[in-house]
Amino acid sequence: MCKSCDSTSTSTPTDRRRFLQFAGLGASALLLAGALPARMIQAAEKSSAPPKPQNVMTPDQALHRLVEGNERYVSGNSDTHDFLDEREALVSGQNPFVAVLSCSDSRIAPEYAFDTARGDLFAIRVAGNFVTDEGLASLEYAVAVLGAPLILVLGHESCGAIDAGIKAVKDQTVFPGHISKLTDALKPAIEKVIKQPGNLMENATVQNVKDSIQRLKNATPLLTDALGKGTLKVVGGVYRLSTGKVELFS
Repeated sequence: MCKSCDSTSTSTPTDRRRFLQFAGLGASALLLAGALPARMIQAAEKSSAPPKPQNVMTPDQALHRLVEGNERYVSGNSDTHDFLDEREALVSGQNPFVAVLSCSDSRIAPEYAFDTARGDLFAIRVAGNFVTDEGLASLEYAVAVLGAPLILVLGHESCGAIDAGIKAVKDQTVFPGHISKLTDALKPAIEKVIKQPGNLMENATVQNVKDSIQRLKNATPLLTDALGKGTLKVVGGVYRLSTGKVELFS
């Protein structure tokens, strides 16, 4: 037993009331507010039974489950989900087994592509599926607070954002409004492969996913700590529009 939790500690009624007040705020709120260290938040989250026990797994198990779900989706044999029971189970919280950073393209629906139910997949979506500061914070939350053991960066064929980025690099096309924010973010990946043989769109799509994976693997301290402990894996993939198949890579 740790000394701070020993029954001989001299906590007062006022201390206990203060703790209960903190507990009422919720562990995740305290983490975001910086009121308690992350390790204490994780301990508090794990002290109660997870809403979906089947989602408690290792990174390799999560990846295997993701692959199996995509295989069902591709073959047209997706599971039937009981939405009523899922709603009731998730009232108390969530513990997704995977966090997915994917494009906003309406043809790409990660929950369907991997045949997942509610509470299984924590989704961050932005056109071009690149890592923004806000997206990184969301993924950190999924890993450090919700306990997700796997992050997938999901690109796809014929991405409009990648196409716009290519035009911005090759033709110096300037897009209206804030669309240039997307093309600026995608330029580094496109410039890395612009002289490579093969299809530029395909090469840029894969390179953009790889760049996002690398940024996540270097994100200190939350993601790097989880990776170092072996409680997290970060992978990438490309979704094929005609088949629904996701080709995964590290």
